[in-house]
Amino acid sequence: MRASNYRKKLLISKKTKKMIWGALAAVILAGIIFFFAYFRVTSVELMGSTRYSDEEIKELALQGPFSDNSILAALLYAHKEVEDVPFVEGIHITRINHNTICISVKEKKAVGCIPYLDSYIYFDRNGVFIESSRTRDESIPYFDGIEVNQVIMNEKLPIKGTTILNTAVALATIFQKNDKVPDHIEFDSNYQISLVYGNITVMLGKDKYLEDKMNRALAILPKISGETGILHLENVTDSVKTITFEREVEEVTAENWNGGYDENGDYTGDGEYDEDGKHVGPKPMTELDYALANWHGGYDEEGDYTGEGEYDENWNYVGPKPTAESIAANGDWHGGYMEDGSYTGYGELDREGNYVGPNPNETSDDGSEDDEFS
Repeated sequence: MRASNYRKKLLISKKTKKMIWGALAAVILAGIIFFFAYFRVTSVELMGSTRYSDEEIKELALQGPFSDNSILAALLYAHKEVEDVPFVEGIHITRINHNTICISVKEKKAVGCIPYLDSYIYFDRNGVFIESSRTRDESIPYFDGIEVNQVIMNEKLPIKGTTILNTAVALATIFQKNDKVPDHIEFDSNYQISLVYGNITVMLGKDKYLEDKMNRALAILPKISGETGILHLENVTDSVKTITFEREVEEVTAENWNGGYDENGDYTGDGEYDEDGKHVGPKPMTELDYALANWHGGYDEEGDYTGEGEYDENWNYVGPKPTAESIAANGDWHGGYMEDGSYTGYGELDREGNYVGPNPNETSDDGSEDDEFS
């Protein structure tokens, strides 16, 4: 009998097939679980961000699918373009180990800003417009006096002449190097430069010897902290080093007078010394004190002295006795004085004899406001 040329086919039952496919699926599932568990991101390192917190950068960079897997995050988001995030150009993600990735932030480097319409325009060291924002970044120098008619993103600011832009960039570089950014920088119509640091204005003059002027200004500013005035460095050159501080002296009033001590250091209330023994003079008179001293009334219509009557001793009408309430009711109007210096309450001069007009706060007898145009 001749042997058959056909082998019997290996028969696999349906049950066996299910077991094989089940085992294969289990292996694949286990591999997937292992892949996502082993390469799960548990640590993130950040580089290059100076404007945003670590949490803000993480939220910005790790918001896509599979961004919590170190391999897929590095593959899918290696170079991520960023839109509508001020001063951030892009984000780069790399894998360090199986559960650690590094997020590198590429920032736009602004060196200064200028006002434009209702926004702030930020520019780089080449004068190129790189960002616009409605809020000001206090760490970036703000220049007042540089005007542009229009701006185009990623193009150089159309400032007339290159000198002023070069000056702005040079100043911005000095400020960032010394970490002493002023509140704002002003250019006048002749491009004279002044810097504002709180209550102190630093006058630099023209764009000459800027680095020398700034080095000297930054050395002096801590010594005059808390003062008010103008620091003049306009005339500083390589051979002239004259610097003056024009201190603004605050007028002493009853409100800011800090005296009250006598020569022995005892507080009397009317002594002419402060608590440190410095002579500050007698206490200035308030508006009420001055009005009372110059009000000559107190007599009634019969000529009898009552202390509250509205006539003087010669029966001249001088108005009611001034009170704290009547002075406060005058608001910013400091009139009420006559040409002879006496106080009546309705005189149109102030106590220095300056004409200030009729009291705008007066009301008629029925309580309605007087019409000053009647």
